[in-house]
Formats: sequence, structure tokens, C-alpha cells
Amino acid sequence: MQRKRVLPLATLLLCAPALAGTVPAAAAPRAATTPGPAGPLRILLTNDDGYNAPGIRLAFARLTAAGYDVTIVAPLTNQSGAGTKTTNTPSVTVRHPEPKVWAVDGTPGDSVAFGLSEVFEGRAPDLVVSGTNFGPNVAGLATHSGTVGGAVAGLDAGVPAIALSTGGVTAPDPVTTVNAMGPTLDFAVKLIDRLRSRARSGPLLPKGIGLNVNHPVVGADGKGTAAGVAATFQDPQPLLKADFTDAGDGTWKVGVKVDLRTPARGGDVEAVSAGKIAVSPMNADWNAGPADSVLTGALIAGLRP
Repeated sequence: MQRKRVLPLATLLLCAPALAGTVPAAAAPRAATTPGPAGPLRILLTNDDGYNAPGIRLAFARLTAAGYDVTIVAPLTNQSGAGTKTTNTPSVTVRHPEPKVWAVDGTPGDSVAFGLSEVFEGRAPDLVVSGTNFGPNVAGLATHSGTVGGAVAGLDAGVPAIALSTGGVTAPDPVTTVNAMGPTLDFAVKLIDRLRSRARSGPLLPKGIGLNVNHPVVGADGKGTAAGVAATFQDPQPLLKADFTDAGDGTWKVGVKVDLRTPARGGDVEAVSAGKIAVSPMNADWNAGPADSVLTGALIAGLRP
């Protein structure tokens, strides 16, 4: 899927000036911003790793410290790889283990749907933030990501959304990846503040547009500063390759390995591989761009039922 590549030029122009020259810094003080929505920015925070995962808990602490009004509505259990799936069941188990935290026994999409319908009933949040994820969501990983799926659920409902992920293009190391979540969230605060400043009293992002943010792991301990920020698109490569081995009893063992190909120029894989933060605009539907629509018209020209 290449939907990020074909978004309107205006969207890319929105992202590039907002991020140009932005340099992540650890624990940088929050800059004053032009007032946006009345009162603290209200954020629905979700993920696909589960409501008690390190990434979402660190995000809750950092975003709250930045002055935002944050409420976690996230899956009860790990839902990595759930994509945009929503559960079709007559009931769902929901726990409310502590103030500002809701755990939904379902997917990220289920969690966001419950949050918008019940937790934020009558007044939608200003922003859905999904993550930060343990590991990257670039290239084909983004297509199947529950983290991205949580953000898409927000976009489907008309709420601006950002997906946050931390990791390089190799298998994530637990210690360095968790350490890199600090710089990821410091950048997220800067990004959200920038969006709020630009939006003034309006929506944080254009209608139907979200951002998929991937922060690399920098330095031996993961706490290093990224080399820069790049406005990117989703690289079309799958990134992972599945392998199946016949166990001889009617079952097959499943293996997965990284299959990194030459990164597309200007794509998210190229940026993250270079130690940069990749920020890709995304939408919530599966429409291709105008050129692909013209091509499709040519392919079916003259066909009859």
C-alpha cells in the first residue's frame, strides 16, 4: 500500500515547514504556544502493546507533564499486528483499573471506538495519540500495525491522530528501544505543540489526515539525539518475509525475518536508517492517487459486463 505517497501537496507542505529545523532534545522545556482548543489539550492515548506496556505508560507520563489532559483507552492485552481490525462480538470486557486509564479487551480500533463513544461521550478529544510502539512501523509494517490502526480509528471518527513508534529497521533490542522512547516522546511534545500553535483555535491537522511518526534508536544506549526530521512517505517494500516449515503433522512452523531492500528515496525506511525521525502523512482510507485512478480507467476501458 502506498497511500501516503499520493496525498495532496498541501499536506506535505503543511508537514515540512512545521518540522524543518526541529531538533529533538532530551527533556527540553515546553515552549509557549498560541492558544488552541480552550483549556488543556485533551488526548485519547492508545496503543497495540497493551494498556500497561512501557511505551504507553511513558507516553502518559511525558504528555501529562507537558500539560496535556491525557486519558488512556487501550487494549487489555497485547494486540500487535492487529491493524485496523475491530471486533464483531455482542459484548466487550472493559476495565477501569485506575483514574484516567481504561483497558478494553479488544483491538486498538475497539479501544478507540469505546473511548470516543463512552469515555469522551459528548465531546471528542482534540487528538488521538497511538503509542509509542515498541519497534518501528515503517514500510509494510505500517499497513498491518495495530499502532497505526489505533490512529486510523481516530481519523475514521474525524479526530486528528498521530501514531508514534520507536525503533530501527532491525529487530528491536529491549533496553535500547525503551531508552529511545524518552527522545521519541520529547519530540512528540514538540510536534504536538507545533501543530497546536499552527492550528490556533482550529483542528490540529487537516480533516482526514494523520501522521505516522517513527523515531530511530540512536547511540549505544538508545538515548542519543536523532540526526534530523524528515517528511516522508510509507516505503512500499514489505520489510518482513515469512517462512513456513512443514512440521509433518498438518501444522506449519512460522518464521519471520527482516528482508530489507534498497529504501525508496524520500521514504520512511531511508529516513529511519539514516538516524532521522520519519514523519509520514496518512489518511484513513485505501484510495490511491489521481494517477492510479487514470490508470485504472485505462485498464477497464471498453470492458462490458
